[in-house]
Amino acid sequence: MSPPDLPHHVPQHQFSVHGQELVVGGLPLSRLAARVGATPFYAYDRAVIARQVAKLRTTLPKTLELHYAVKANPMPAVVQHLAALVDGFDVASAQELRTALDTGKSPMQISFAGPGKSVAELHIAVAAGVLVNIESARELPLLEHASRALQLPARVAVRINPDFELKGAGVKMTGGARPFGVDVEQVPELLRELAQRKLAFEGFHLFCGAQNLHAQALVEAHTLTFELAMRLAELAPAPLRILNIGGGFGIPYFPGDPPLDLGPIAAGLELHLARAAQRLPGMRVVLELGRYLVGEAGVYVCRVVDSKLSRGKLFYVTDGGLHHHLAASGNFGQVLRKNYPACIGTRMQSVEQAVANVVGPLCTPLDVLVQQMELAHADVGDLVVIFQSGAYGLSASPTQFLGHPMALEVLV
Repeated sequence: MSPPDLPHHVPQHQFSVHGQELVVGGLPLSRLAARVGATPFYAYDRAVIARQVAKLRTTLPKTLELHYAVKANPMPAVVQHLAALVDGFDVASAQELRTALDTGKSPMQISFAGPGKSVAELHIAVAAGVLVNIESARELPLLEHASRALQLPARVAVRINPDFELKGAGVKMTGGARPFGVDVEQVPELLRELAQRKLAFEGFHLFCGAQNLHAQALVEAHTLTFELAMRLAELAPAPLRILNIGGGFGIPYFPGDPPLDLGPIAAGLELHLARAAQRLPGMRVVLELGRYLVGEAGVYVCRVVDSKLSRGKLFYVTDGGLHHHLAASGNFGQVLRKNYPACIGTRMQSVEQAVANVVGPLCTPLDVLVQQMELAHADVGDLVVIFQSGAYGLSASPTQFLGHPMALEVLV
């Protein structure tokens, strides 16, 4: 059966319930915890990931390529699982590149972005044969040197910082002074310099922002992106072979968050792809998504180790905390703290409820996973679940803070 909607929060329908227990990856939560062997842990449900990809494949234009942004969740098993579902990977470090290459995905379908790539990383990227998204003119001579040293072509695209932004994005990456990409007004000069060097130019990359739930804002950004790419294509040293339009598709986390409506986005992309096929035949168009593919598939699970009242407020103290899940604690970009969806995963049908706080074992008042939220009554030993935890979880957290044990991760 489906779990009841969480009070005053984003409904969670991706997991079922058996008796009192949430079911993840086909396993009741207590059995999954026993299989993992310890708490806290992250669990990622492979079937939920596959359904999310399938929904995109069904809704979006068939000629649009789908890439996974590894930074969202670089767990090797997750990346390996996605290798069979997506067309390519986008990485942002040498370690992520190694993880992507280990899947067997062709280097022709991997791109490398980031504003501070080291000389070693650029050398590795050329040796691997992946596409390098140039973030500044500094990278041109370094890539040319690596190409000559290795006697291999340096495949490059220019990442552009346009003069527009993705409206309503939780994380904005363009439209002003940014460390990402080349300012659009500087692109013509960079393209001229690129043409004078022995580099294999392939296209453009524009990533305007992340975590957007407003379909119309994404439609507008796509329109501006395609228009800009068409204009700059006339200045390019070679025909465009690839246009990465970024991602930005968001998932609901907080009360009032609507799910993203893919319909208008798909309709807009159909139009743009048809026009692009006429003006720039042979150009591949890539949609780069991370959070949207894996975010809803993950849960963070920790165990109640103490239950206490302090001046009228109830605290469930757990063995997990912000050192594993910084985002859920509200310390990963939130201006005003909001609770992630949460539940007592071993009390799913309980009628006994209480307003409670879920805190971790760290000696800091910042270690709060849930604040004043209606939850089932929990005893020591019960399992707390934080939903929407498949992206920017463990790898985005200060895991060494105060020296507590690392959380485990499983793909089920």
